Amino acid sequence: MPGNDPGETAITEHYEAVVLGAGISGLVSASVLLKQGLRRVLVADAYSHLGGNHIDWSKGDYTFDVGNFIFQSDSPLLKHFPELLPHYREIFPSWSRLTPQGVVAAYPISVKEDIVNAGPIEWTRICASLLYARLFQKKISNARDFARYWIGNHLLGSSGLESYMKRFYGVPPIEIDIKLAEKRMRWISEHASIRTWARRLMRSLQKSAPANRQLVRPKEGFNYLYEVAAERLRSSGVTFLRSASFRSLERHGNKFCLRLADRTIWSDRVISTIPINHTEAICGLKSEQLHCVTLVSLFYSFSGNRGFESSILYNFSHRGAWKRLTMHSDFYGRANGREYFGVEVIANHADHSTELGDQDFVTHVRANGLFQGDLKLEGSMVLENAYPIYSQRSGERAAQAIRTLEAFGIQSFGRQGGFDYQPTARASTLEAEASLAR
Repeated sequence: MPGNDPGETAITEHYEAVVLGAGISGLVSASVLLKQGLRRVLVADAYSHLGGNHIDWSKGDYTFDVGNFIFQSDSPLLKHFPELLPHYREIFPSWSRLTPQGVVAAYPISVKEDIVNAGPIEWTRICASLLYARLFQKKISNARDFARYWIGNHLLGSSGLESYMKRFYGVPPIEIDIKLAEKRMRWISEHASIRTWARRLMRSLQKSAPANRQLVRPKEGFNYLYEVAAERLRSSGVTFLRSASFRSLERHGNKFCLRLADRTIWSDRVISTIPINHTEAICGLKSEQLHCVTLVSLFYSFSGNRGFESSILYNFSHRGAWKRLTMHSDFYGRANGREYFGVEVIANHADHSTELGDQDFVTHVRANGLFQGDLKLEGSMVLENAYPIYSQRSGERAAQAIRTLEAFGIQSFGRQGGFDYQPTARASTLEAEASLAR
């Protein structure tokens, strides 16, 4: 019986459900469980903050995101936590890319700059390449095949998309599983589809609907934002445990025993949104070999001419390790009279070195005429398990690991718990709702 195990620590607690992880998936899971009638729920996380990989970093008057996070006013997350809406800041973002030709162009592909302005010879090459792919490329087994089929091999290279794919995934596109390509790169097939262009034309002829607002976290940071949601959950019976040191998770009949460094938790149910291999480890299960991107974030302040107007710039050029930068000062205003922004670099593209990442970024952007002026590195952060790498058959291995955890009695889902690339809070919310409804 619970409470009589001789190995228990001095503190023993009992809950109807335990949620591992306090990111979006974990917070939404707690909300769903309350709606299902539970009244004693524990949310435990190894991090000291709420929000999972929604992390910010501050220095003086500068606050940077570790990554790029934009929310929408119609997000289902706000149905769970409507009190968050007044704390977001509305923005009007724009996106562009640095091309292999050293030009700042529209993101992700520009008909004018990539095709019309290229000239007759390039038109012929693009059309011939696309026609060849449609007629003769019968097998699509990886991300490179997927992109080649929809836009042709020539445009894939000349636009810089193939170079960006390698930066995003952390491995060459030919090694990326087709399932991730179809999910993460659906925009390629949509932009290349005649049906999509027809739908856009019909929408333009119809009466326009209210615009969906684009939002970012408050200037105070993510923890400030998610504490608002946590406070409401606490009032309904949810307990939060941060900086938790998970030692083991055992099953005794229809009960689960979660052992931490300072306490023992008994529960009727366990939901995991933390990395699959971490859950397997504390359960004593054989771990599937699944790899995630380690992300290096570089934080800069700047005074001078940055050389582009958009708030988010992607690196589609053939050089440079960085993949994307976000001008936080476009959203929050300048600090100390300076612009400031965050840069993302896949760690293995810079030998896991922030110094090399910084040197590579500064050299590359200045060679392309960007950030001419006083550019200063304010700090950096390294984030492991940023998002999954879908190399060949990793999807199958992840599915097997999830089935093993389900057989153990644990529901595991989300970006980390499901090894599922979820680019938005919307996607994470919908997945958590669907998983807990089953």
